[in-house]
Amino acid sequence: MTELITPHAGASSKDNSKELSPSIIHYYVAMPQPQTHLYEVSLLLQNCPSPILNLKFPVWTPGSYLVREYSKNLQDFAAYSDDKPLQVCKVSKNHWQINTTDITNVSLVTIKYRIFAAELSVRTNHLDSTHGYFNGAALFFRIPNYDKLPIDITIEAPSKQWRVTTALPPVPGKANTFRAADFDTLVDSPFEIGTHEVYNFEVLGKPHELAIWGKGNYQVERMITDIKRIIEVEAEMFGGLPYSRYIFLLHLFAQAYGGLEHKDSCSLIYQRFGFRDKDKYERFLQLVAHEFFHLWNVKRIRPKGLEVFNYDGENYTPSLWFCEGTTSYYDLLIPLRAGIYEAISYLSHLSQEITRYQNTPGRKVQPLSESSFDAWIKLYRPDANSGNSQISYYLKGEMVSLLLDLMIRARHSNKKSFDNVLVIMWEQFGQDEIGFTPEQLQSVIESVAGTDLSDFFERYIDGLEDLPFNSFLEPFGLQLVGDNNEEPYLGMRVSTENGREIIKFVEAGSPAHIAGIDACDELLAIDGIKVGANGLAERLKDYQPNDCMQVTVFHQDQLNTHTVTLTSPIPTKYQLKLVDKLDSSQKDNLIGWLGASAKKMW
Repeated sequence: MTELITPHAGASSKDNSKELSPSIIHYYVAMPQPQTHLYEVSLLLQNCPSPILNLKFPVWTPGSYLVREYSKNLQDFAAYSDDKPLQVCKVSKNHWQINTTDITNVSLVTIKYRIFAAELSVRTNHLDSTHGYFNGAALFFRIPNYDKLPIDITIEAPSKQWRVTTALPPVPGKANTFRAADFDTLVDSPFEIGTHEVYNFEVLGKPHELAIWGKGNYQVERMITDIKRIIEVEAEMFGGLPYSRYIFLLHLFAQAYGGLEHKDSCSLIYQRFGFRDKDKYERFLQLVAHEFFHLWNVKRIRPKGLEVFNYDGENYTPSLWFCEGTTSYYDLLIPLRAGIYEAISYLSHLSQEITRYQNTPGRKVQPLSESSFDAWIKLYRPDANSGNSQISYYLKGEMVSLLLDLMIRARHSNKKSFDNVLVIMWEQFGQDEIGFTPEQLQSVIESVAGTDLSDFFERYIDGLEDLPFNSFLEPFGLQLVGDNNEEPYLGMRVSTENGREIIKFVEAGSPAHIAGIDACDELLAIDGIKVGANGLAERLKDYQPNDCMQVTVFHQDQLNTHTVTLTSPIPTKYQLKLVDKLDSSQKDNLIGWLGASAKKMW
């Protein structure tokens, strides 16, 4: 350990934090028996605050807006000074206090604990015989008033064959030791430890790494080529890359999907055999584009509510629709601009997103700004009624961003777009990491659009009016068309699970809902004949609107038969199509928005 500067007598702990040596906080992370899923963590503190040392375990991690209670995985907590146990008091679910009054002539305190890590996701920890992966918020304590001090992390791998990959810089002369500038940086820097493959490449003069754990059917040369194109397109949009080095951590698993953004890295999880099929591979690249876009939008361009992270509780903002929804809008556009797919493929992907939106009844119940604000209690905690009562700020935020982009482009003949909004937000707020308010965001969008958008925000962000897709699409020669569904409307979705036909969702106000059918019921028969998820739509084609059918289910193990009166068909799939007669202005607008490949559409 580096020699430390002793705090001045009588100084407060907050003042001390400004004068203590950079290496006052040192974590050692060991995994001697990785098959047990237990990380063994030691925290060494020099010049420990007296008379009480407070330690708080984060309850959530930035980018994943749910209190996840990471301390539930903590066990075997103990504290020592000079090998003598110290008195420990647990104050709350995530708050420990250590009595340091009796420490004399010894400035070193050691805290030991173990973390159970068996959940493989981008926001948690995972450890087994093949690798270790962890996020700082789920593994390390925060020391109040000492948050801004540098933190050293030493990894003690179970085998010499295991390497360490992280965006944190190494500490010179110390094996597998890395330094975080402060606690926020530690939380923002995940670790991958194991025998994963690491591929190095350069973009715009800066080093990048792709670290892959797990086997799959990917072609790494193709993947890196496409990732480079995505990086270049996004960098051009924002005027350069705001980091010195960047890492993509990719976990390959069964049917997994997800990502978590960081300033100098991102964590991705994707299905291991999802790279040969064209649509699946394009979806993977959209995930890459999404998480990489976040290094500007949300990691640096942040709402005021996320300017300072409160690791003990929720950080509220009504602007997640912009952080996530706008990013979702661009994650489809970026591969198009990178030449990875053409305009026809882009519109196919966008049609799928619009279909998801139109098939979510909750869009008529929950405003977009409320969806952003209530992320902590709703989005990550879906239940049988979620589809009826809420709308994802990712999904509707994407739709609203689409309309705003089209409006700006139409008003300015494609000489301005939502790109300009993001660039201004970057220049005014992102570069200096100054949190923006909802009012400031609206003001920037209005300045680019050149018009007052109070009515738009009131209707579509704070209100519940249906989004008028076609009126915004018409200047670009497009229209949104719903399919002519053949079967009458029943209003429930069924999935086969372990040989049982489970009703997963019942739409509010639908014939199934009115008849008393519940989500989680097991579907057995229609009019006395067995039916399953695969055959339900075909069976419904034998009926007409206003027909009655007998639907037999198991409800909580009790056999029930409901009389259901079907109603007229409703669209279940939506497509973006060209209008019948495109004029030259519409063609120019469409090319200006989607690029030269749009010409192949007519």
